[in-house]
Amino acid sequence: MLGPVFAGLAGTLAPAFGHMPAIGREDWDLSAFRALFTWPGLPEAARLSLFTGLIATVLSLAITTLILASWHGTRIAHWVEAALSPLLAVPHAAAAFGLAFLIAPSGWISRALSPWLTGWERPPDLLITNDPNGLALIAGLVAKEVPFLLLMSLAALPQIHPRRCMIVAQTLGYGRVTGWMKTIFPQLYKRIRLPVYAVLAYSMSVVDMAMILGPNTPPTLSVQIVRWSSAPDLAQLLTASAGALLQAALVVAALALWRLAEHLARAPARRWIGTGVRSKHDLSLRVFALILAAAIAIALFGGLLGQLIWSLSGFWSFPEVLPDQLSLKTWSKQAPGMANPALTAVIIAGTATAMAVLLTIACLEAETRLGLYPGRKAMLLLYLPLLIPQVSFLPGLRVLLVQVGIGVHLWPVVLAHLVFVLPYVFLSLSDPYRAWDTRYTRAAATLGASPSRIFWQVRLPMLLAPILTAAAIGFAVSVAQYLPTLLVGGGRITTLTTEALALSSGGNRRIIGAYALAQTALVVVGFALAILVPRLVWSNRRGMKGLA
Repeated sequence: MLGPVFAGLAGTLAPAFGHMPAIGREDWDLSAFRALFTWPGLPEAARLSLFTGLIATVLSLAITTLILASWHGTRIAHWVEAALSPLLAVPHAAAAFGLAFLIAPSGWISRALSPWLTGWERPPDLLITNDPNGLALIAGLVAKEVPFLLLMSLAALPQIHPRRCMIVAQTLGYGRVTGWMKTIFPQLYKRIRLPVYAVLAYSMSVVDMAMILGPNTPPTLSVQIVRWSSAPDLAQLLTASAGALLQAALVVAALALWRLAEHLARAPARRWIGTGVRSKHDLSLRVFALILAAAIAIALFGGLLGQLIWSLSGFWSFPEVLPDQLSLKTWSKQAPGMANPALTAVIIAGTATAMAVLLTIACLEAETRLGLYPGRKAMLLLYLPLLIPQVSFLPGLRVLLVQVGIGVHLWPVVLAHLVFVLPYVFLSLSDPYRAWDTRYTRAAATLGASPSRIFWQVRLPMLLAPILTAAAIGFAVSVAQYLPTLLVGGGRITTLTTEALALSSGGNRRIIGAYALAQTALVVVGFALAILVPRLVWSNRRGMKGLA
């Protein structure tokens, strides 16, 4: 995990200080930083990165916490989890396109309101998407990060025994939300701190969602760095490298600010916990949490439905809520062009996911046999690619690949994807693997089975469903990767994600909807196989069906 990240940072560092022999720059100087700081849009781009990242992270954590505090352990919580968990399968770009189709001036919300409230006959002249303050980008980030933090929290909660904590709190007269916040949240936050940091780093440096929903004049700093990296003038690679270092510095500063806020909040939080305020009447908060969860689910599912209708629509004038006719014309025209990007995406994602699953199982089995358990430093190492902005080390990694003579091939792109797929696969599989009942091991050993035989014939078959679920998550992460494919692939390796982002500037919603849905369909197929394969494999084993 350290190799590609630090190699990429080294490849970014040298060009940032003027040294790039590949384009004839042998000297070391500060010309790249001078060019960066003379760009008129730099202050606003840096402000946007900080503002959107911090606000999106605060809102995502607050909404996740409120949902859990209000409903965890209830039947409604299962409904909320069932509604939000599938949204993890929606790639970020597809989610951003779907939200844009909903909230744009000519989007579905304007069309639905026009006959009843507004009377608009033309799309209103409102800057909703690409607004200068990045509010649409923040909304998109929150909609995607709440399901992620919810999943991370649900995985960590069993270690805290929340039911017992809540019984004690409610016995003492505390309201549900207040009791949860005072007894469970302090313990939970320690366990989800690294995922929260990852959300902050990602939100500050995201490129694909920022290109779709974020401002354009100027864009966020990460988007501008990608523009410099893709410019025909190779000298702009130096400016891009300087910008990448600045982006990394901004993320480090934001993480330090967040850490400082944690320390400053500790004393007031302890005083609040000790006040004894019960706050029994919290029904309004619980209803509000349910509304927020429903809004996120409706926004993302509604966005996907909007993409489907646009991809099938014929003539669709404003303010009609539905098109005059539906047809497969767009799909039939675009299908030949989608085939190669889709195949490439499957090959890259399938290879990277297979490697990640093998590495993860090897690590977890080594833990089991050697009696090891990863501490905080090991988890920090695992999260490192998620904490360092992609745009800060991927351009440098591409420069190093060129300098050592590695051209544009699939394998460098696969390995770049692996850096981001492996953490998610490990996090998804580690808890089920460690929670496996070791009594099966003792029973098999009593019958004379070796550790290797127990691994192949007992543990792996029983863990087939969690392994395939982790593989589906890794596959989804890889399919959604934009920057690793664009930068490490030198713009010559095309997947559905890179094609959808390239088409976004054209504004043809029918084609964009088709590509975004095709991207989502690949991920859905992966999750469907993860659910169906164990059931088919163990269809004749009643005892194994429960594990599927």
